[in-house]
Amino acid sequence: METANEILVGVHVVDEAGYARYRAEMTPLLQAYGGRFVVDVRTTEVLRAPAPGAFNRLFTIRFPSKQKRDAFFADHDYVAIRTRLFEPSVSGTVWLGDYAVV
Repeated sequence: METANEILVGVHVVDEAGYARYRAEMTPLLQAYGGRFVVDVRTTEVLRAPAPGAFNRLFTIRFPSKQKRDAFFADHDYVAIRTRLFEPSVSGTVWLGDYAVV
């Protein structure tokens, strides 16, 4: 049986409208891979983080397996959406966790 996989990510959004378009366009593809946002938070102050870099959004994305997660991030359509909308809207990304969900 496959084990669900979840990632915890912080991003520093600098263009809210562009980021909202990114999320709107990528969500159907994310769902096609069985992925979904579980937690999605706007932050005002980060007191401590394990990696350098500021972030003002913190979220988790859950996938049915690590293989589905990897396939989603490698998907040509996702890469195109990310390049066009995410990259100009976000000034930094901090990958905070990658774990099995039991």
